[in-house]
Amino acid sequence: MEPHQDDRDPGLQPERTRLAWRRTTLAGTVATVLAVKAALSGGADAADITVAALCCGLWLGFLAVAHRRIRVLADGGEPTTLTPRHAGTAVLCTVALAACAVALVL
Repeated sequence: MEPHQDDRDPGLQPERTRLAWRRTTLAGTVATVLAVKAALSGGADAADITVAALCCGLWLGFLAVAHRRIRVLADGGEPTTLTPRHAGTAVLCTVALAACAVALVL
């Protein structure tokens, strides 16, 4: 017996997506804290501090997009589609944050 469209619980997918945004935000927070810690340990120079500040800015950019998305999903009802601009911002912040963290480790 195949499930019918009416049998689907519309609240589960937005809830899973909202939780995924929260997990990703937490992972970005941990990466940012570790990047700042790496930059400030062992005699930080200007370049390390600049990269750490950039990590913080990128994290704030991602946090703004994620918070907006989490709020939309938590409001209930039919969630709107993530706009290409917001999706691009989230991807750019995530990739740039990873690159900054790698630069601090090397």
